[in-house]
Amino acid sequence: MSGRRTLASGDVLAHRYELQDLVTEKLGSTTWRAHDQVLNRNVGIEMLSSSDPRAEHFLTAARESTAVTDPRFLRVLDLIEDEQSHHLVVREWARAFPLDQLLAQSPLPNRRSATVIAEVAEALAHAHEHGIYHRRLTPHQVLLKQSGAVRIVGLGVTTALSPVGKQDSLSDLQAYEQLDVQALGKLLYACLTSRWPGAHVDGLRAAPSEHGRLLRPRQVRAGVSRDVDTTCDRIIGDPPRDHSTPLCRAADVARTLRLSGEDDDILDDQPSLAGMSSPDLLRLDPVIVPGGPPPGLEPPRRRPKAYEPAPPTSFERGKLRARRAARGDRGLVLLGIIGALAIVTVMAFLVGRSTNGESSPIDMSSPLRVLPVQQVRDFDPQGQDGQENPRQVTRAIDGDPNSGWRTVTYLGSANLGGLKDGVGIVLDLGGRREVDSLQVRLAGKPTSLAIYTARSGQSRAPRSLIGLRRVAVLDGAGTDATVSLPSGILSRYVVVWLRKLPAIGEGRFRGEIREVVVKGRS
Repeated sequence: MSGRRTLASGDVLAHRYELQDLVTEKLGSTTWRAHDQVLNRNVGIEMLSSSDPRAEHFLTAARESTAVTDPRFLRVLDLIEDEQSHHLVVREWARAFPLDQLLAQSPLPNRRSATVIAEVAEALAHAHEHGIYHRRLTPHQVLLKQSGAVRIVGLGVTTALSPVGKQDSLSDLQAYEQLDVQALGKLLYACLTSRWPGAHVDGLRAAPSEHGRLLRPRQVRAGVSRDVDTTCDRIIGDPPRDHSTPLCRAADVARTLRLSGEDDDILDDQPSLAGMSSPDLLRLDPVIVPGGPPPGLEPPRRRPKAYEPAPPTSFERGKLRARRAARGDRGLVLLGIIGALAIVTVMAFLVGRSTNGESSPIDMSSPLRVLPVQQVRDFDPQGQDGQENPRQVTRAIDGDPNSGWRTVTYLGSANLGGLKDGVGIVLDLGGRREVDSLQVRLAGKPTSLAIYTARSGQSRAPRSLIGLRRVAVLDGAGTDATVSLPSGILSRYVVVWLRKLPAIGEGRFRGEIREVVVKGRS
């Protein structure tokens, strides 16, 4: 308790930040609302004692989180070391309503629920591309402004306050991503029902279950649309009902929710549970738009705009115009025109396929050739600074077999000293190519390596192994290795990933790629 009160409201830090309100205390850190006396604005300050073993990692994780530029995350504005025996992370301050306070009054409408969680999912997808995960996403971490904008707090806090010396493996990173995706499903469930799946969280009661399986939102509250209900089940269903395809990536969740909304006629097609004793089942309470936010917050002039649905998209406006045009005799004429166009399209497709064959941007009949590498960069997603001798990396494609890109020297074991799963380089082929094989010249032996490729439509160089496909593995390679890939590999980016390094001395290990040649078709 004594450590918690070393700073108090009214204290001024770094000659500009005046502490005003203590917001939260968790995992040994505290969060304050403060006033920036220089720029005359409110800011949020997260602080950790300078004597805490995690203090340096606390600032490092905050610094790395600035790579995520999505405006829905509260930005890091300043990092301050050892100010009155505390390390400080200064962030934006959003004047908004926490989602848990709104849900304590009433669930959100279907379309607004889908829009809010779609925005959170899009922001998380951007963070995942940079290898940064939230890991603690609950309704209290999502803020809704009166304008309807969504803000997310707490990005990277759990990672920053993790135990000292813990090195995340590839399986850990994949688990963090799935933890965030599952949290999206639970947030959607909470928006629709004001209940949290699995437990009491942020003041919300636990969601009901039947025979150990979570009830779907449509079984808990009347009026939930079918497509939003199905999307929720595809995220958190274990497994999803009706053999639906699970949603395992934040980008897929966002894309699906953007196409979700209200049903035209909401009918209760769920099994009747009215005879059961639990009062949680088939609640018939309507969605009530509250007259104002929770007590203690300044009420808006009418109602929080967080409850207002987002403006219709162009797809939705087109759908509405098509419905209006389909009324009366015009509907029959329109259906006839659409049917005729469909028949003509199918016939043209069949004729084209029979005469020309399947079209492809890549000529599969062309001979194999050496594919030029437009750019190469080092690839160290599990390193502290994300770099591994970047100045040497162009030597791997310069045509000189006597020079190459080297890893740093690792001590203790060939498995990169147990610090990482691997390290390597990314080859940018300049566009989507059919990759057939790689010829890799190495220094020292034996070297174990793997080849990864990005998705065929990916246009940005990968920053982590997540989303990449491992297409080949070679153990105990010598100085010259030829790696053949499965047929039909289409990709712009190819990763050469060193998993075990040769010894260069007693207990010292280092890998070196002297030359890489990629063969395929373009």
